[in-house]
Amino acid sequence: MSGGAAWTGVAVAAVTAGYALVSKRLAVSAVTAAMVFTGCGVLIGPAGLDILDLQRDAGPILVLVEAALTLVLFTDAIELRGRDLQRGRILAARLVTIGLLLTIAGGWLLAWLLLPSLTLWEAALVAAILAPTEIAVCRAAVANRRVPALVRHGLTVETGINDGLVLPFFLLFLAAVHGTTSSEQGLVGIFWRALVLSAALGLAVGGGCGWLLHRARTADWVGREWSQAMVLAVALASYALAAAIGGSGFVSAWAAGFAFAAMLRRGRGKPLGGVSEGSHGAGVPVGFAESIASLLAAISFLVFGAVMLGPALQHLDWQVAVYAMLSVAVVRPVSAALALMGSGLRLPTVAYTAWFGPRGLPSLVLGLLAAEEHVPGARTLLQVVAVTVALSVLLHGVSAVRLSELYAAWHEKAAKRDPRLREGPVHGSSATGDG
Repeated sequence: MSGGAAWTGVAVAAVTAGYALVSKRLAVSAVTAAMVFTGCGVLIGPAGLDILDLQRDAGPILVLVEAALTLVLFTDAIELRGRDLQRGRILAARLVTIGLLLTIAGGWLLAWLLLPSLTLWEAALVAAILAPTEIAVCRAAVANRRVPALVRHGLTVETGINDGLVLPFFLLFLAAVHGTTSSEQGLVGIFWRALVLSAALGLAVGGGCGWLLHRARTADWVGREWSQAMVLAVALASYALAAAIGGSGFVSAWAAGFAFAAMLRRGRGKPLGGVSEGSHGAGVPVGFAESIASLLAAISFLVFGAVMLGPALQHLDWQVAVYAMLSVAVVRPVSAALALMGSGLRLPTVAYTAWFGPRGLPSLVLGLLAAEEHVPGARTLLQVVAVTVALSVLLHGVSAVRLSELYAAWHEKAAKRDPRLREGPVHGSSATGDG
């Protein structure tokens, strides 16, 4: 191991260990893991100690962030159960259809107006990269049990679905940008390989492996530890097979997660000792994969601070800063509010849901992938993505605890005044609760 790589390992280990020691204390504060790791990343990057640099360490960085997003997509898809979709259907259905399309359209228009150095399709690419949300950035917004289940499940389902739904837009916009590797395949090639074939491959791999695991569990051939290891293997296999045929590993991993979980829940085989039934359905062994995904995601924010945010802040111009602020404070909130019109939800609920659309890991990875594809406007694109994600991490993270308490207090009073409140009663019910 070279001296630079060794010091990078020391820095990553030190930040991870340091956060672990205070993680429980910080969990109830306004300081989130994403904020800590991003801030420490800036310190070890070119803007600080220069331990980690994108130009010097591009290979390992891309492997890390791609692995993190693959596991996040796979585990997000596993966690989406029919019960969650039922509870959050009012919010999620509108947010991942009307809301997502309006967010992309609004971001595209804003980029076209504010970022003249980007072409029309590069502006569209920026909009697609910044469209997916990641509620893990401000977990307190959905962790507060006093927030109605309809809202908590709706925001969680949105996060689990929209990062997968935005991939087709990203791939098609990338193919439309002249000069990229993807543009050589053409729109038809991208549609066939990266979307249709990759999704079909993911469904086949996830469904087949889910069936095999169900059969092995029924026969009592597999233990808890190896069943959890198989989750990682399925995620890796679905990604690698799609990449091997020139498709999208992310689309494949996302589809594989749905099929894997569906097959296990449908089989409802013998539960494994230590596997959470309540959280993940019929014994879907996802706990270990979730822990690995969370760790990789945290380290990805460390890398983000070092290789994207630090350099972006050194050369920040007003157009990028204005775009980031409007993307966080206007584009997503207005798009979500418009999507929820006519839903019957009260204004505080609409405002709460509209505000908590944080950007996170999916945007970081897609931004780095766009740069790897040699997008002509990659420098501006990475700067916009970096500043927008950083602003979201800060504002959404800081506001999550306080706003969740204020919203929960409003909901308790409103539910007492109106038992038929669309958001549901304080402690949930069969339709919207946690039971």
